[in-house]
Amino acid sequence: MTGYWNGRKVLLTGATRGIGLAMAEQLAREGATVLGVARNLAALDEMARRLGPRFDGLEADLGDPEIPRGVVNWVADAHPDCSVLINNAAVMSHPLLTDGGNHDVGIEEEVQINLIAPMQIATALLPRLAAQPGARIVNVTSGLAVAPKTDAPIYCATKAALRSFTRSLRYQAEDAGLRIRICEALLPSVNTSLSRGRAERKMPALEAAAAILAGAEAGKPEIWIGRTRLLRRVMRLSPALAHGIMRRIEA
Repeated sequence: MTGYWNGRKVLLTGATRGIGLAMAEQLAREGATVLGVARNLAALDEMARRLGPRFDGLEADLGDPEIPRGVVNWVADAHPDCSVLINNAAVMSHPLLTDGGNHDVGIEEEVQINLIAPMQIATALLPRLAAQPGARIVNVTSGLAVAPKTDAPIYCATKAALRSFTRSLRYQAEDAGLRIRICEALLPSVNTSLSRGRAERKMPALEAAAAILAGAEAGKPEIWIGRTRLLRRVMRLSPALAHGIMRRIEA
């Protein structure tokens, strides 16, 4: 890295586990102050103990529809010089929607956390972020936003929608002349508790985190990470083949 992160304040959701935790630690080492959002207070306290002044945490459950506005208000009040938002928090369920059961609550929570919260936070913070030099919004999606798999229909749908939102928000920011880079980071299967599958087939969380931060620093509109680069090529050659491969993938 080239020093881009040094001195920046970075709002990071899902900051205490998996890729979020890895990003928080890497950002702190690069001289950034991480504004970590997560719902596990004990984990936030532990990160504050380890990272010291490079970390400020907010206990917040993004599954609550009232919470995204609270996150925005916290940033505006306590950290008005924040210049980067990384929407990383996500959950993945594996419902069998053909079983005749009532899946309403699970669907609502997954859509709220994965899609509605990042859209609301990004939209509300956009003017404030854009006023800072070198600003970035990074929405973390997945190769499953391009081609879904069978056993995580809600997750795949939310990531596909977030992918579309990110592109449209980028268009609007460009048309408005806002000086901010709006990026999408497309992840492969990563070795975290979010997904299924064997660990040896997954990208390490540290590697995924480094790729997201490098792409964000470069201001890339789309950050294709690991095996998603191969998926991108296959989609260009044969969408049917790509969908067939992804349908049964362990991720």
